Amino acid sequence: MRVLNWIIPASLLLSGCSDGVSDEAPPRVTTPITIEAVPSHIAVPVTARLDTLADALDRAIPEQLWSIDKPGQTCAAPKQVDLGIAKVKTPRIKCRIVGTVTRGALRLSGSGQDIVVGIPLHAVIRAEDIGGVIARETATADAMARAVIRLDLRKDWTPQGKVDLRYDWTDAPHVEFLGQRIEFADQADAKLAPVIARLERDLPAELRKLGIRQEIEKGWRSAFTVLSLNRENPPVWMRVRPRSLEYGGYEIEGRTLRLRLGMQATTESFVGNRPAAPKPAALPAMTRASGPTGRVAFAIPVIADYRQLEPVLMRALVKRSARPFDIPGIGDVRASFNDVTIYGTTDERIAVGIEFTARQVGPNETPTSGTVWLTGKPVTAPDSREVSIADLAVSGTTDMTGGDLILDLANAPGVTQFIAASLAQNFQKDFAELLAKVRKAVATTRQGDFAISADIDRVRTGRIVATGQGLFLPTRIEGTARVSLQ
Repeated sequence: MRVLNWIIPASLLLSGCSDGVSDEAPPRVTTPITIEAVPSHIAVPVTARLDTLADALDRAIPEQLWSIDKPGQTCAAPKQVDLGIAKVKTPRIKCRIVGTVTRGALRLSGSGQDIVVGIPLHAVIRAEDIGGVIARETATADAMARAVIRLDLRKDWTPQGKVDLRYDWTDAPHVEFLGQRIEFADQADAKLAPVIARLERDLPAELRKLGIRQEIEKGWRSAFTVLSLNRENPPVWMRVRPRSLEYGGYEIEGRTLRLRLGMQATTESFVGNRPAAPKPAALPAMTRASGPTGRVAFAIPVIADYRQLEPVLMRALVKRSARPFDIPGIGDVRASFNDVTIYGTTDERIAVGIEFTARQVGPNETPTSGTVWLTGKPVTAPDSREVSIADLAVSGTTDMTGGDLILDLANAPGVTQFIAASLAQNFQKDFAELLAKVRKAVATTRQGDFAISADIDRVRTGRIVATGQGLFLPTRIEGTARVSLQ
């Protein structure tokens, strides 16, 4: 006989009230209570494509970086020439240096925490009007500028970056003239310096074009959601309400930037109709991650419906009625049991009403009928699914006719112990079936752009409580969790 109606986490209507007298049925609890929402710390990866940054830098850096036009430069220094009979000194040779430096297509890549932007440079430099003798000499040179960008996030989630830009000439710009190598690297270096400075200046604005804050805000808003944990029998929903968002760094894979975020959230559960989704709050200020992320926790209120406990007790009583009860001072008494009612009453106890007829064994004995009410406290050890009833005692009677024989029978030695033993239950099998359903339900569940996947690795059960809805066995489930955003 199944005694569990399983219900998953955290906001159910249970009950509680007081007042009662011995000649009436114990009061039913009716006041709803709310089970406390459970905190979770869920990992939320947010991604951004670096192609946007490459396009932005491509627009920001002109194809022609700079030009050179410097007349009156020294193209060849004076030199001593030994003619055998005398030494002569050649004159200083002047020329005009002109040229341009252009860049090729940007090459963007990355790994770990480095965004690397490769800027190929090509220089064409000419020495003109060399000493008034040679019209022109042309030289070409190539270089690769390499910008290494490290990101960080401000409190408002906008990115900022630190750039380390360096370059190395693969063939420094020069010309060969009169057997001399004339280099123009110094002139090129002077022109590259403002390019580096401009890139450092413009980088924050270009990083904002990645849309990192917008992606984070989109993920934050979509996390305010309601997820289906079970579609029917019964419908079960989990509501996720984010509280804060932490930043734990980033990783670069090729052209994809992955931010590591940790979302502090509370999870609530509902049975029946789908609850309203929580209203998204404004994106909170960025805080640094203080510990590991990726843990989810939620409560599974396991409910044993009283209506399913009633036939269990009824069968036990009917079986027991096959032989008479021995009542001290009265003798043998026969009883026939008609109905059993069980519900939650005050002080976290259950009320048990047994309607029956009793007749003393012997001639011409008038039968007594009515309902006897008992109350007891369900108890269970921590992390145990075995439930027993303690302190079961008669609390009153109703609809009594024909005398006190029924009350005498209910107070007879061993009767309350028998009833308590009949109500004892071991929920282990039902609990194992429930846990299998829960594992499957939370393996992956999606609502719109938001999906959560969890692997359960810890299950704890608490102290059982009698409520208006049934015997409530609070169960806490924990596991690793991952969130994906479409």
